[in-house]
Amino acid sequence: MKTIGLIGGMSWESTAEYYRLLNELARERLGGLHSAKCVLYSVDFAEIERLQVEGRWDEVGDVLAEAARALEAAGADLLLICTNTMHKVADRVSSAVGVPLLHLADTTAEAVRGKGLRRIGLLGTAFTMEQDFYRGRLAGHGLDVLVPEAAGRETVHRVIYEELCVGLVKEESRDAFVAVIDDLIAAGAEGIVLGCTEIELLIGPQDSPVPVFPTTRLHAEAALAHALSAP
Repeated sequence: MKTIGLIGGMSWESTAEYYRLLNELARERLGGLHSAKCVLYSVDFAEIERLQVEGRWDEVGDVLAEAARALEAAGADLLLICTNTMHKVADRVSSAVGVPLLHLADTTAEAVRGKGLRRIGLLGTAFTMEQDFYRGRLAGHGLDVLVPEAAGRETVHRVIYEELCVGLVKEESRDAFVAVIDDLIAAGAEGIVLGCTEIELLIGPQDSPVPVFPTTRLHAEAALAHALSAP
């Protein structure tokens, strides 16, 4: 089994989900007492969030690139950035190391295409929904990406940062997300990408009449498959 390197802490709530999923998947795949071989570099999210808001993305990239180098030195054979938003600096991180970085948008697009869908609704932070680094990557796989209207984007972004990232899961926020999902479906979305790793703490398949694509789980599944593949 190859060793999976996790660049986490953004937030630690979803990073904990990565750790749980990787180990559950390893046990399901291999049985017995098997668990995933992994190393974790967890950053201080408050520092990262401040740089995000100030638009200092090159500095964010430097922080995550240093984390990537540390994970490679610790024996990681492949890397995951355990957050959708920070894939804005994925190229900077990837270029800092000699081991592969599994891009979250690629694994998500593969899952969407595997279901035979083309038009999807995207939920995530404002950075992910409004900027091209993620939407463009999905579009590069032949997908048509829809995002909520401005009020819906504000609601989704606020709930992520003010609630989910600090461990709060509120029923009224679930209802608000369901309303945003319904609007995306009305606009033509055939599936919904949960494009923030914390959203899976709030929304599941039961909350949408069309397929949902849980990016944290999809990323973990792809990482384990890579870790168990032949050299």
